[in-house]
Amino acid sequence: MVVFCARKGIFTQNGNGLNTTLEQFDRITADCRALFAKKTADYGTAWRILRPSSLTDQLYIKAKRIRSIEEKGEQRVADSVEDDYIGLINYSILALIQLHLPADAALELPAEQVLHHYDEQLQRSRDLLAAKNHDYGEAWRDMRPSSITDLILQKLLRLRQIEDNDGHTAVSEGQAANYLDIINYAIFALIKIDEKNASS
Repeated sequence: MVVFCARKGIFTQNGNGLNTTLEQFDRITADCRALFAKKTADYGTAWRILRPSSLTDQLYIKAKRIRSIEEKGEQRVADSVEDDYIGLINYSILALIQLHLPADAALELPAEQVLHHYDEQLQRSRDLLAAKNHDYGEAWRDMRPSSITDLILQKLLRLRQIEDNDGHTAVSEGQAANYLDIINYAIFALIKIDEKNASS
């Protein structure tokens, strides 16, 4: 199984405001993209064999681990919580790519094409973050980290229900909207972790 994680602490604290949030978004996702490109060079697009439901389950496992560590106050495996959040970002982008590609797309795709798809989905996430930050005034900065974790898990439970319903929804958002929200919540969590580390 290809795991997209391994953060090296590149973020800095720049204060509050939309421009700063987007700058933080760009630094975080540059790290995620660089890791994704390296993994693609090593493994190709082996992840293409995974159905969206399998990717959702991978996301669920990562989010459950974060909540378990939050509740127990300790961890016994060296993989950091930051790595899990990066995994949430990259696996969500993979799921969005899978939803976007036609059913008859090849399993093995050229790296340039995959990175193009990655960048498209990343831009969708960035645009959504900017729009919501405008409307909500960066209310997420007042949230507890545990609440962000719970909201990610809620999105994943919704996704699992939608998948069990063969992708059909009556009035709620579809799969893509939930993956996009997971990306942005994971980014918010990484910003909060980095700012906490910078102030300590």
